[in-house]
Amino acid sequence: MQFGKVTVVPVNGHGPEDVVVDADGQVYTGVDDGRILRVAPDGSRIDVLGDTGGRPLGLELYGDNELLICDARAGLLTMPLAGGPVTTLATSAVGLDFVFCNNAAVAADGTVYFTDSSRRFGINNWRDDLIEQTNSGRLLRRTPDGSIDLVADGFHFANGVALPPDESFVAVAETGAYRVTRIWLDGRRDTLVDNLPGFPDNIATGTDGLIWVTLASPRVPALEVVRRLPTPIRAAIRRLPANLRPSPGREVGALGITADGQVERELRSEIPGFHMLVGIREHHGRLWFGSLEENAIAFTELASGSR
Repeated sequence: MQFGKVTVVPVNGHGPEDVVVDADGQVYTGVDDGRILRVAPDGSRIDVLGDTGGRPLGLELYGDNELLICDARAGLLTMPLAGGPVTTLATSAVGLDFVFCNNAAVAADGTVYFTDSSRRFGINNWRDDLIEQTNSGRLLRRTPDGSIDLVADGFHFANGVALPPDESFVAVAETGAYRVTRIWLDGRRDTLVDNLPGFPDNIATGTDGLIWVTLASPRVPALEVVRRLPTPIRAAIRRLPANLRPSPGREVGALGITADGQVERELRSEIPGFHMLVGIREHHGRLWFGSLEENAIAFTELASGSR
């Protein structure tokens, strides 16, 4: 079904990529100049909490009074919820520097699962990884004692991360493969949902127990053609100006998926004044959205029982 009424909330910055909501309904987001913002539930007040000095992407609540930040340039960070200086948790793991620290989920015991999207292309060249299909994304785990290990790799642009309510697996969005993969904590690997109609980006488990998946754009037929071309031609296309390369469409989507892969909620349509929906958070019946390209976040109220 289509999105219902969507309220767009301007913020004083570009590209509020992800959103997370605290117990009081306040919304946190990060913009492309490095600032972390706190937005009142009605959008009437915006506070600047600090600056990562990089490009903040995925955000999560971390304990009672901190915000966990995946910064594409600065690594895995924390910041007090009340605002203040940034603490760096990690900039590398398993002998490799992070190239594209992207999104995370925090377990009840404080373990952090997070993605490094590509071993080759960073935030400035994210489209190039979708063209080249490097299959080099990683899922990493930071335990409460500060040690980090590799959980799984070989992802087609590893993006959003979520844990189901029972924390029996880690869900990872593979943007380049149009799917969400499950990594079970006993080591098994299978698919939660496959053959999506668009590019999955951030994902998050809501207060309703569903794993919410963004669809940032419909599939791009031109990209499928480019992926099949010889390497030198793909490289030439990557050097073209952005407006001449395969580009995302304006339709966006949001899926609410059960832990066994059943789609219980599906919203897909264009939203006037809002596109590249890449961040999502369900909080007691309200869906909050982030965007890679807008100067705003947005929200909609979920109709009870609708699909």
